[in-house]
Amino acid sequence: MLAVNTANRTPAVSGRACTHTKGSTNVATLPARRKPVVACTSVRCGSGKHAHPFATQGKPQQPNSQGAVHAFARSRGAMAETNHGKRRVEVQAATAADPVETESEFETIVGIEVHVQLDTATKAFCSCKSEYGSEPNTNICPVCMGHPGTLPVLNAEVVKKSVRMGKAMNCKIAPQSKFDRKQYFYPDLPKGYQVSQYDIPIAEHGKVTVVIPPEFGGGYSKEIGITRAHMEEDAGKLSHVEKDGESYSLVDYNRAGVPLLEIVSEPDMRSGREAAEYAAEIQRIARFLGISNGNMAEGSLRCDVNVSVRPRGREAFGTKVEVKNMNSFSAIAKAVEYETERQTALIREGKESEIVQETRLWDESLLKTFAMRKKEGQADYRYFPEPDLPPVKVSPEFIEEVCATSPPLPAEKRAEYLALGLPMQDVLVLADSRDVSTFFDETITNGAAAKAACNWIMGDILGYLKVQKKTINEVALSPKALAELLSLIADDTISGKIGKELLPDLLEKGGSPAEMVKERGLVQISDTSALEAIIDAVIEANPKQYEQYKGGKTKLKGFFVGQVMKESKGQANPKMLNGLIQKKLDA
Repeated sequence: MLAVNTANRTPAVSGRACTHTKGSTNVATLPARRKPVVACTSVRCGSGKHAHPFATQGKPQQPNSQGAVHAFARSRGAMAETNHGKRRVEVQAATAADPVETESEFETIVGIEVHVQLDTATKAFCSCKSEYGSEPNTNICPVCMGHPGTLPVLNAEVVKKSVRMGKAMNCKIAPQSKFDRKQYFYPDLPKGYQVSQYDIPIAEHGKVTVVIPPEFGGGYSKEIGITRAHMEEDAGKLSHVEKDGESYSLVDYNRAGVPLLEIVSEPDMRSGREAAEYAAEIQRIARFLGISNGNMAEGSLRCDVNVSVRPRGREAFGTKVEVKNMNSFSAIAKAVEYETERQTALIREGKESEIVQETRLWDESLLKTFAMRKKEGQADYRYFPEPDLPPVKVSPEFIEEVCATSPPLPAEKRAEYLALGLPMQDVLVLADSRDVSTFFDETITNGAAAKAACNWIMGDILGYLKVQKKTINEVALSPKALAELLSLIADDTISGKIGKELLPDLLEKGGSPAEMVKERGLVQISDTSALEAIIDAVIEANPKQYEQYKGGKTKLKGFFVGQVMKESKGQANPKMLNGLIQKKLDA
C-alpha cells in the first residue's frame, strides 16, 4: 500500500475529523465525500434539500404488477405533487398489517442508494484487472491513476451489464447518455475527480417489487420505485493505522476505476424490514443476472440509507439523515429502526430542530448510529461533461439483444414456484439464490416431484451446506442424482431413512444412487411374508413387552417397529410395516 501522510493536510472543502486517533494525535482532517445537496422542488421537506438531485420524495405505490406473490395491503394515503416527471403521487401510509414503525402516530420514510460493483474482467476505463483480494496497488496503471496525457476507453461490458440491470428494474434506458466529472479531493481518488453520470443517466423511472416474508410480520408484496441508475467508477480504499503512537492512512488504488452502478430508489419504504428486503432484492437481481456477486463483506454491494420521520398524515417530509457503514441486511433493518426511534423521541420531546441533515455511521456492536459529519450548505462538485469520453449511444437492437440473453428474474421464479403449489416460505428460500434455483429446476426437469425436491434441498442439503460452509455448486451431488434418489424413494425401492443415509456420500463423492443401493444391498423389503417373519421373530424375542402391550400400553408399538427396523437393517418398508405390526399385535 502507499502511505499517505495527511497529518497537516488542509481540506479543500468543509471536512470531517478522522475518528482513527490515538491519544492526542489526529490521523487527518479529510475532506468530506458527500453526495450533492441541492434544493428540492418536488415536495416540501424539513430542510428543503435532498442528498441527490434526482432522489425525489414521492412515487406511486400500486399493487404488485410483476407477478405478485402476495396481495398488497392497501392503505390510507396522503397526496403530494411532484415536478420530477410531472406525476401525481400517492404516499401510502401503512396499515396495521405492515411492520412499519415502533410509534403508530409517526411514519418512517426510507430511500436507499445502492452501489453495485459490476463483475467485469477489467476496470471501467482501462485494461487493469478488476479483481478483489489482489496485493495492494498491483492492479493500477497511468489511466486509472489519472496521470497527465492518458485517455480513458469505456469498457463495453459496463454498458451491457448496466442496461441489463436497468431493464430488470423496469427502467427506461436512455438512447444517449453521457459521463460527467464529479470534482472532489480525497486521498483515495487519484484523479481528483470521479467519472460519473450527472443529468443524463443510463437508466431511470423504474420499479422493483419486494416480498416481505411472513416470519417478519409481512406476508405482502410492495412496489419500490427506482429514480435512476447511473454508471460511475469506484474510488480506492483507505485503511487507517495506529502504530507506535502515530496515526496514518494507507491507500490501496486497486479498486480505483472499478465499475459501479449506483441505483437510487424513491423514498417508498416505510420500515427497516422493507428497506432490508429491497436491498436484498437488488442483490438477488444482480446475482441472477450475473451482474455482480453482491458480496457486502467485500464491498461489492454498498448501501447508503436515508431516513426521516413525520407525523402520520402530514404531507411534508421530515429532515433526512443518511446512514452508512452497514454490512448486512439485518444491519440495515436495525439501523432504520434505531433512527426511527431516535428521531421520534426527539420530536416527542419538542427537539425536532436537533434532527439535522447529516451523515451518521452505524455501529453494529452498540446497535446505534453516531454522527459522522453535518451536511450544511451545498456541496460544489462542479460537474461538467467528461471531455475524454464520447456520449454512450444505446440502440433498440442492442437493448433487445441484452434482454434476450437475460435469465429469469427472482420475481419470475417466485411466481413459477407458487404455480407449482409450493408454500411461500419454500418459494422465498428457493428463489433467494440463482444457484439453488437452478439446482431445483434441473432436479424436477429430471423427473422429481416439486415438493419432494424442495423438501430435500431446503432441509438436508442446505443444512449440509451451512455446516460445511459450501455452496450448492461445490458439492458432488448432481440434480440428476437427487432426482434418481427421490425416484427410488417414491417407488418404494428404498425408504426415506435409507435415502438420508446415502445423501452424505452422494454430497461428498457423487455417483449413482441406484448403483449404491445395489452394491450395498439396501433394496427395501416389501414382501409381506418376509416382513411377517421378521415381526413374528421380534415378538417372540420380546414376550414381556408383548404382554405389556396387550395390557394396554399401546405406545409400545413404536418399540416393536424399531426392533423390526433394526433386524431388517433399516430395509423394511415402513408403509407396509406399520399395518402388519398393528395386525400382529392386535391378533
